Amino acid sequence: MIFLYGNAFGQTTGSGSEKTKDSTKTAKTYLDLVLNVMSTNFNYGNSNTALQDYKKSILGAQLGVSFQAGITPSFSLVPEFYITTMGGKLKASNPLTNSESTLRLYAFELPVLARLHFSDFHINAGPSIAYNFYGSQKTDGSSADLSFNQSEGGVKHFDAGIQMGGGYTFHTKTKRITLDLRYNYGLTNISYSHEMYNRSFIISLHLSNPWKTNPFGKK
Repeated sequence: MIFLYGNAFGQTTGSGSEKTKDSTKTAKTYLDLVLNVMSTNFNYGNSNTALQDYKKSILGAQLGVSFQAGITPSFSLVPEFYITTMGGKLKASNPLTNSESTLRLYAFELPVLARLHFSDFHINAGPSIAYNFYGSQKTDGSSADLSFNQSEGGVKHFDAGIQMGGGYTFHTKTKRITLDLRYNYGLTNISYSHEMYNRSFIISLHLSNPWKTNPFGKK
């Protein structure tokens, strides 16, 4: 990301007589309410290969805000904050639980992304932290709340990962419509009893107006 930003920034600020109209502009600043759809599952570390045929993704969601702060014509910072639901499913006779089970987690999540703009396309990546505040597990039709302590089946409150992806922006006369596709790669083992890492694919659609005055634009 640093290499790409340096290359893009050099193209927009390099010395030369050819100076286009776009070189005096900067990336726009937006504040969006977001409702994202996710396909979410777990990676079980050393046991993941044995569980691969039993794993099944479930649908999750994110509800919150996304803030794109335009810094230069080719670079923005994008902090986001939302409540998110994620989890995964194991089919019956799996080596871990033996029974069919579905685990769901509810968390506050805060990613901070670096976004590079290439005309209407963009790519972004950055770290994400989350706090799991509630969870449940359904086994053979019976549901129970998850515990957040060092016990069998216990889950950790804090999680960290990396989000990466890209998208495309469609422009109308007054609004922008941005489609963003992103992959969330969990780095933290969130289970006390075995390895379990969050994995999810996020589909996000933004519809918003730019700020009339961009306080972050480079002068």
